[in-house]
Amino acid sequence: MSDWVSLFSGGKDSSWALYRALQQDLDVSRLLTIHPAGDSYMYHTPATELAGLAAESIGIDLVEVAPDDFGADDVEDASAQGDAELEPMEATLRELAADGDLDLVGVTAGAVESEFQTSRIQAMCDRLDIDLFAPLWREDPVELAEAMFDAGFEIRIVQVAAYGLDESWLGRRYDADALDELLDLRAEYGVHPLGEGGEFETYVLDGPHMDRRIAMDTEAVWEGDRGHLSVRNARLV
Repeated sequence: MSDWVSLFSGGKDSSWALYRALQQDLDVSRLLTIHPAGDSYMYHTPATELAGLAAESIGIDLVEVAPDDFGADDVEDASAQGDAELEPMEATLRELAADGDLDLVGVTAGAVESEFQTSRIQAMCDRLDIDLFAPLWREDPVELAEAMFDAGFEIRIVQVAAYGLDESWLGRRYDADALDELLDLRAEYGVHPLGEGGEFETYVLDGPHMDRRIAMDTEAVWEGDRGHLSVRNARLV
């Protein structure tokens, strides 16, 4: 056996990394979701409570870790913060690697441009003597988005925090029309078309790697210049 673990939030980037791994016949036997209690430098945080439904639809066992609040809203040393946030993930991977039922050979990650995140994940893989599969790394963001659309991903925007993105973007489908508007906002405000700078966060409700779609009832929570969707109920349909 050669088992892979997918670092998985359910957002578009980690979902695309998983999808590409499955396309390349990597034996992904676990999804690993970290649920930060508050803000995070290393992890996607919105709507991770849907990970169980996503895993059920995908058909891969899920491992969930809920660390204490990282205190990421009051940080003096970002580098030390990133290292500290990585610790629960690395500890969990070490436990999985020690499990006789799992022959851990690598992890998948959805990093696009963040050297901060990717360098730490790569260093972790080096320490664990495993491989890193990061198919989005330094690829053209517009081409990546278009590939997701073409593959049939249904992606919803679940959080926004950037000039030009108002409450109307919450719950909106991330599709070709949205991308066109985001490219206009990139020219005006510098918004990244994949939200790589934290401008927006997404969740994948359906795709070719999923047997059933996630349906969710939500409420928009707007906080002056940013907002998120609060998930009231979710189910597979």
